[in-house]
Amino acid sequence: MHSLPLFHRIAGCRVVVVGDGDMAEAKKRLVDRAGGIPCGETEAHHAALAFVAMEDERRAEAAALRLKRAGLLVNVADRPDLCDFTLPSVLDREPVLVAVSTGGASAGLAKHLRLRLEAFLPQSLGALASKLSEARERMREKWSDAGDRRKAIDKALCEGGQLDPLDPASNTRVEAWLEQDQSADSGPTIHEFHLASDDPDDLTIRQARLLGIADAILHDPAISEAVLIRARADAARHELPHRPPTAGVTVILRRAD
Repeated sequence: MHSLPLFHRIAGCRVVVVGDGDMAEAKKRLVDRAGGIPCGETEAHHAALAFVAMEDERRAEAAALRLKRAGLLVNVADRPDLCDFTLPSVLDREPVLVAVSTGGASAGLAKHLRLRLEAFLPQSLGALASKLSEARERMREKWSDAGDRRKAIDKALCEGGQLDPLDPASNTRVEAWLEQDQSADSGPTIHEFHLASDDPDDLTIRQARLLGIADAILHDPAISEAVLIRARADAARHELPHRPPTAGVTVILRRAD
């Protein structure tokens, strides 16, 4: 992975924009939209981020170096080699933001991937996120154990679940879901797969989904990192032979004979 994806909150913060013309105006609008305050280079000491939008490559590089020396993280339009951070193409379902990035390789590709996602992510997705946020304390009361809580939420949000994010009506069912008697099963659930390939594209939909929700991954040493990285970043990972945990969802990956 070439970058660490982050969402940086800039509401009420100054953000330097250096340049003029349409390209610089577009950066200012972007900062405004996120609640930031566009400012010039003279106010760099108040800022942490900067955008350089200049056609002249030498001027752009000089501005970037000045701002970097001042301690700012800098984005230079059309110069990924000079960028401390790049801008993704963003799908906005407030408060849900889906960002697609190519690390500066192709803004056009990122845009068209985002447009494809626009077609099937319903507008109601933001309302679902807001209602889940409002229900956070009630969920903690209902499932005091974090593992049980995560398991119950995963079950509700999975494909075909009561709160399936791709179902436009799911946001209307949060209250009913919370009121149901649905004690999460705290016992262990174990899924074992035999993989014949190191290519993550060969994973079935079910295998990829279970890797994404598993609490622990037990695997043959020969299983590739390209497959293992499909698991949650905070999932426990152990090489076989390792005894499965006594609770949560465990996925065991073996190489096919």
